[in-house]
Amino acid sequence: MLEEILIAGFGGQGIMLMGQLLAYGAIYEGLEVTFFPSYGPEMRGGTANCTVIISDQRIGSPVRNSFTALMAMNQASLEKFEDRVKIGGVVAYNETLTDTPPKRRDVKIVQIPANEIATELGSPRVANMAAVAGLVTALGVISLDSLFKGLTRVIPKYRHHLIPSNEEAMRRGMEAVQGKMKGIGR
Repeated sequence: MLEEILIAGFGGQGIMLMGQLLAYGAIYEGLEVTFFPSYGPEMRGGTANCTVIISDQRIGSPVRNSFTALMAMNQASLEKFEDRVKIGGVVAYNETLTDTPPKRRDVKIVQIPANEIATELGSPRVANMAAVAGLVTALGVISLDSLFKGLTRVIPKYRHHLIPSNEEAMRRGMEAVQGKMKGIGR
């Protein structure tokens, strides 16, 4: 098993937090993992992306030019990275912030209403949690319980009171993708 995941968006969307959470989730599943962040020139509002490689074998390098999965949190990221997903891979995207869906037909397309879920929960900052849970649901590689465990590692102690709202966003992201995936295999 090998998942080469690119998570992309703009600064302030919690892109690095998503990558770190995936990494800890994989560790809790007993898998090998690498996390490789990349920032644009500005933090908030600039580009941000990270690569997370998850495998049941030793990982040689965190550097990749193509990926088995993309999680695009906005239109610009979808347009920039869609073509870097391998045939048969997964292109997941935040449909709330995307006007034009992916053009590819040789990949599995996964729509996640991340910002919509966050707005419904009254907490715009949890859109990333809905997205990451939707992604792992589509990939089937990390359990929601392992992601929940990872929250205590990636969220600072002084913000642990926010963990329940993050968990609820994750549940909703998972449910949104499960509802769209029935009968669709990878």
